[in-house]
Amino acid sequence: MANNQSVRRHLDAFTRGRIIGNLEKGRSVTSVAAESGITHNIVSRSWRQFQTTGTATRGFSIGRPRGTTPADDRYIVLQARRNRRQTAGEIERHTTQATDDR
Repeated sequence: MANNQSVRRHLDAFTRGRIIGNLEKGRSVTSVAAESGITHNIVSRSWRQFQTTGTATRGFSIGRPRGTTPADDRYIVLQARRNRRQTAGEIERHTTQATDDR
């Protein structure tokens, strides 16, 4: 079984806000970390991020946004298997007609 330090948990928005609020009041990183039960490193990184970006929220989006839904992906694969000689343009037209949302 893994020890607590190897388990990665993200801070929720409320906890991040409390940490930032306490640091803005002038409390030390060490005292805020001890009170919250969070490591000094995590509190320090949260504070540095807040000072740099002006926000304490986490960025969840990484990479390019999806162009198709998982249902579209399944339909594309189905079309490609039905007729292996179809071009990408033909598959796109079939998918667009079938989903009717583009």
